[in-house]
Amino acid sequence: MNPQSQHPPLSHKTSYRVIYGDTDTMGIVYHANYLRWFEIGRTELFRHLGLPYSEIEARGLMLPVSEVKCKYLTPARYDDVLVINATLNTGFRAGMQFDYTITSRDGAVTHTTGYTRHAFVNGQGKVVRPPDFIRELIRGKS
Repeated sequence: MNPQSQHPPLSHKTSYRVIYGDTDTMGIVYHANYLRWFEIGRTELFRHLGLPYSEIEARGLMLPVSEVKCKYLTPARYDDVLVINATLNTGFRAGMQFDYTITSRDGAVTHTTGYTRHAFVNGQGKVVRPPDFIRELIRGKS
C-alpha cells in the first residue's frame, strides 16, 4: 500500500467561483476577499483532516489570526473558478501556520500566495500551547 494513501495529506484544495459581489468597480476581485478565501481553505482543510473547526471550539479553544501575508500576483475576475490550496505548515511550532496558493481552475495562473499564523487561545483568552489532540492529528497525518 502506498504510504500516502494511508493518511490524507496536510493540504486540501477547494474550488470557488467568483461572484459579482466579490469584485470592485474595476471588475476585479476586491483585495480583502482573498483573506476570506484563505479562511475557506483553512476551514475545509480542517474538515478534510477529520477535525471540523467547530470541534476545536467545542473543546474550548480558538485559533485567532495573529499574522497574515497575502501577495497579490494576478487579478481574478467575476465568474473565474479559483482553486484555494491550503497547506498546514508543520515547521511552525508556536501555534499553527497555513500556507495558501490561489490559482485558476487549470492551475495555469497563480492569483495570490500567502499564509496565516494562528495562536491557540483558551476560553479565557489566554494563549496556550498546542493541545495534544492537534499534535497527534498532525503526527498521524504527516
